[in-house]
Amino acid sequence: MIHTGKKKSATTKVTLIRYDKNSYQEQAPETDDDYLLHKDKPGVLWINVDGLHQAEVIEKIGRGFGLHHLLLEDILNTGHRPKMEDLGDFIFVTLKMLFFDCKTNRIDREQVSLVLGRNYVLSFKEREDEIFDPLKERIRNGLGRLRNMGADYLFYSMLDSIVDNYFVVLENLGERIEILEEMLVTNPSPVTLKSIHNLKTSMIYLAKSVWPLREIIAGLEKGESPVIEKSTGIYLRDIYDHTIQVIDTVETYRDMISGMLDIYLSSTNNKISEVMKVLTMIATIFIPLTFIVGIYGMNFKYMPELEWRWSYPAVWLIMIMIVVSMGAYFKKRKWF
Repeated sequence: MIHTGKKKSATTKVTLIRYDKNSYQEQAPETDDDYLLHKDKPGVLWINVDGLHQAEVIEKIGRGFGLHHLLLEDILNTGHRPKMEDLGDFIFVTLKMLFFDCKTNRIDREQVSLVLGRNYVLSFKEREDEIFDPLKERIRNGLGRLRNMGADYLFYSMLDSIVDNYFVVLENLGERIEILEEMLVTNPSPVTLKSIHNLKTSMIYLAKSVWPLREIIAGLEKGESPVIEKSTGIYLRDIYDHTIQVIDTVETYRDMISGMLDIYLSSTNNKISEVMKVLTMIATIFIPLTFIVGIYGMNFKYMPELEWRWSYPAVWLIMIMIVVSMGAYFKKRKWF
C-alpha cells in the first residue's frame, strides 16, 4: 500500500471510540488485537484515523475489518473522485472536505473516507482537525440522539458535519464576492482581476466536489443496504436537501463571478474610452492652433502680418478665442 498525496500531519493518530446508551470508552489502540476486541462487542464502534501517510496502519485496520485492498488504495489515494460503493456488509464513501483559507483567499481540501458496517464506522482523514469534534463531544456527554442510535446515525452525522462545513466555505466566499464587488465599483485594478480569477477557480473546484456528493447522498437514500435503518432515511433526505441548497448557491455565485468579470471588462473599456476622449479633445483643440503657428512659422520674407505692430497679441487673441469656443462647444455637447 502506498499513500498518494501530500503529507498533512506529522504522525498517524488512531482513536477508538465505543459507546452505547449507558457506556462510553475512548482510547488509542496499541496493538492489532485492540481493533478486533471491540469489533464484535455490543454498541457502536468508531475508529477515526487522522493522517494517511503511514499506509501500514491503514492496512492493519483494513485487514482487521475485511476491507478489500482496492478500497484501501482508494483511501490512500487523496486525489480520488468522490464516490459511494455499497458492498453488502458495509458501505464505502470517499468525499472531499473543504476549508476556506482566509490568508490566501483560497479553498483548501481534505479527502475523507468513511466505512459503515453493521455496528461500526471507520473514518480516514488526511490530518487532525476539528470537523468531528462536536460529534465526539456529544457522544462523551450523552447529548442528542447519538448515544441512543446505531452506527448508521453516526455515519449520517459525519456526512452532515461535512455538508454543513460547505456552508461555512460558501459564507466566506460570499463575503469575498461582496468585497470584490465594492472594489469593482470604486477602483478596479489588475489585482481585482486576479482575485476574481482565483475566486472563479475556487468555485469550479467547489462545484466538482459538491456535484458528486449529491449522487452519493441520493444513492444512500434510495439504496436498500442492510447496514442503514429505514429510520435513518429521513435524515439522509435532509442532507440531500442541504446538498441541493449548496449546489444552487454555488451556481448563483458562479453566475455572479461571471458577471463581475463582465463588469471589470466594461469598467476597463470605459476608462480607456474616457482617456481616449480627453486625448482626442486635446488633439482637436491643438489642431487649429498648430495650423496658425505653422503658417507664421514659415520663413517667407514677404508676410504683411509680420510688419504689423499688433500682430503678435492678435494671434494670441485668435488662438485663445478658438480654445474657448471649442471648449464651450464640447461642454454644450456634454463631451466632458
